[in-house]
Amino acid sequence: MRWFFVVLRKYWVFSGRARRAEYWMFTLVSTIIYLALMFADDRAGNEVPTTAFTLAIALPSLGVTVRRLHDTGRTGWWALIGVLPCVGLITLLIFTAEDGVPGQNKYGPNPKEIPLLTDPAPTDA
Repeated sequence: MRWFFVVLRKYWVFSGRARRAEYWMFTLVSTIIYLALMFADDRAGNEVPTTAFTLAIALPSLGVTVRRLHDTGRTGWWALIGVLPCVGLITLLIFTAEDGVPGQNKYGPNPKEIPLLTDPAPTDA
């Protein structure tokens, strides 16, 4: 759940890189919330909550996808390939599942080498 909120805090950030865990955990939590809202909408007979949630996470989803593509060494414009039926979605799935470029690339430092704010401080033992 932590990754979901990390992405929401960076909702307007399209620069830098995103780890696989950040991208996929955000996608997993978003999908679970979306499915729960769809079920609730079906019971209530309206689609307002699902539509509102979809609109609310559109920009953070795009941002984390662009940052994930940056981590694999690709430009964020590759996210547009997802609009192509089948081939585009499969290609985007493969790109986002790949491991990031080790070390620094033109989009910034490797996010695996940057400690998270919630990680405990290292100790000398």
